[in-house]
Amino acid sequence: MNAPLCRDVRYDRAMDRPTRYRALAPWLLETFGAPVHRVALDAGSSCPNRDGAKGRGGCVYCDVEGSGTGAWKRGDELARQLELGLARVARRGADAKAIAYFQSYSNTYVSIERLQEVLYVTLPHLGSRIVALSIATRPDTLSDDALTLLAEWNRRVPVWVELGLEVADDALLVAINRLHTVADFEDAVRRAKARGLGTVGHAILGLPGDGREGARRTARTLAASGVDGVKAHHLMVLRRTILEKWWREGRVETLDVGTYVAWLTDFVEELGEEQVLHRITADASDDELLAPKWTVHKNDVRTLLEAELERRGTRQGSARAAAARP
Repeated sequence: MNAPLCRDVRYDRAMDRPTRYRALAPWLLETFGAPVHRVALDAGSSCPNRDGAKGRGGCVYCDVEGSGTGAWKRGDELARQLELGLARVARRGADAKAIAYFQSYSNTYVSIERLQEVLYVTLPHLGSRIVALSIATRPDTLSDDALTLLAEWNRRVPVWVELGLEVADDALLVAINRLHTVADFEDAVRRAKARGLGTVGHAILGLPGDGREGARRTARTLAASGVDGVKAHHLMVLRRTILEKWWREGRVETLDVGTYVAWLTDFVEELGEEQVLHRITADASDDELLAPKWTVHKNDVRTLLEAELERRGTRQGSARAAAARP
């Protein structure tokens, strides 16, 4: 995930190529030579702060599907989920490729035998439709044995480990029932990179007790960690979460679009210029989302981010570069 950043490319709206931040879609096209789409998969994994190993109830913002599809609970076998997802990708074009994205819960919080079994589901499609595997997990559930196995698969196809940092503040990580530390995240990134694996760090802007400077601090931590990619989104209040209760009690405020774009721009300015932005917003179904109820589409947020960077005369990494100058 270290393709050089093209500084002289013009913004091409048809190709979704912003000039001031490093977006995922063009990077995928340049890297794999074809349009690439994620296929989200639920392997039936769990989480140590749901099953009692660390805590109960999960992260305050996380719903009962573990921020995933919930397909496993509906009885959709993993191979069937993959087949359906690849069929959807195929309808996008004969040359369209896929990332098998193991999304729900913590996918390395299983035995090595189970992790191998899960990965084997993708084997018939590697080198044809599937061009990468992406494994979402927590930094405190990434064992050396899991890394060894993922490194073996990385010799077949690129493997990315997606690690939730969410906020770079240990006290807030306790307050939101995340129950790992910033140091856990940094160590997990270091160990994954030492095995040659791609790394993606997650951040949520607007968490209770965090603020605009918190967004900057989290970006600086992600930049310093050296993760190859970054996912960021605004705090959303979903049904069936601890956060829903707090929100109904008036203890949580969510960000409006303008505030989020301003904070997101700060965040992007603090990242490393080489880091790929895999996501800059998120969405949820109307049935699940309580707040905020934005009227703009997630594609509009991309346009707003580009426009705000242009208005400021800045770009991804500019604040980090300025801080490094003597």
